[in-house]
Amino acid sequence: MEKSSIFGTSDKRKINPNWFTNKTWMKVLSEKIKSRDQDIYHVHFEKGSKTKLHWHNGNQVLIATKGKGSLEIFKRYGTSNKEFTIKKIQTISLKEGDIVHIPAKTLHTHGSVDKKKEFAHIAINILARKNAQYKTVWYESDFKNKVSDII
Repeated sequence: MEKSSIFGTSDKRKINPNWFTNKTWMKVLSEKIKSRDQDIYHVHFEKGSKTKLHWHNGNQVLIATKGKGSLEIFKRYGTSNKEFTIKKIQTISLKEGDIVHIPAKTLHTHGSVDKKKEFAHIAINILARKNAQYKTVWYESDFKNKVSDII
């Protein structure tokens, strides 16, 4: 068994920039500790950056580690897979030390709320079942009332 650190930038994971509103980077912690039951990431959101609207097929836990951020939960209306109406139903403020559980298939976004400071959290993506692949579906939206496409 070996230990690792969540700090430092030497082992950043390459990410899809289309999944975020601004510069964001992450470290894959689960690979470092050889975890097989969940995917664990340390995600750093540059000033004002947040995720695009998305949901996961398994549960997710966020643990805020730096700055101020938020988790926004949305309800979806309509039957189309890639074009539908949304309504924000909850906003949860996150600061260092806060922890929150996001149930599977919850439409949400999370990230920095301060355009002058970074926000970071550890994301623990819990596999839906043993040996399953964790799936995330990403959407293009206006974050207010309309989803226009799947990314």
